[in-house]
Amino acid sequence: MSWAMVWGANGSIGRAIVKQLHDANWNVIGIAHHYAEIENLSAPLLTADVASAREIAQAVAAASQETDALDLFVYAVGDIASEKVNATSADAWTRILDANLNGAFLTTHYSLPLLAQNAHLIYIGAVSEKMRLPGLSAYAASKAGLEAFVDALRKEERSKKITLVRPGAVATDFWKKVPFKLPPNALPPDAVAEKILELYASGTNSTIDM
Repeated sequence: MSWAMVWGANGSIGRAIVKQLHDANWNVIGIAHHYAEIENLSAPLLTADVASAREIAQAVAAASQETDALDLFVYAVGDIASEKVNATSADAWTRILDANLNGAFLTTHYSLPLLAQNAHLIYIGAVSEKMRLPGLSAYAASKAGLEAFVDALRKEERSKKITLVRPGAVATDFWKKVPFKLPPNALPPDAVAEKILELYASGTNSTIDM
């Protein structure tokens, strides 16, 4: 059986990914910030704050006790806030950057030794150029940075497949944090999860808009 590691297993998209992988007979290691948020998932569960290098290293070490090679790495951690620059605190800015960008680097850095040579890494991005709106400076900047990070990583890790998925609107709790209405055509988290499995099966090694 194949092994997957899903960071952000407590989020709407992360939970959907874990469930669909489990239903497809994958061995799945789900990781989230708080154990209580993932205790009902049918997968080995670990906790780590993606802003903490120490906690990430500990989680990866624990995962290495389950398997010596991961076939799929998914980064589904994310956060958003709606605050204009003049009202955004340094802590709030850092929180968004940690979730959407810095955590992607840290989890990748510590997970690479555990990934199979031909492993597939998939990151959940956003259509960042459409998110450059008042109040979304931290979110838009972090998601644009994630795209640049993934592009560079793809050139470094040429034996691996590395994909950035850019969904449009997805029906998650994010919409409770911003002053916008959920579009009627918003995707359910299950649709994003299905796309993740399709991209793995096809070996897609590029940026994909949904």
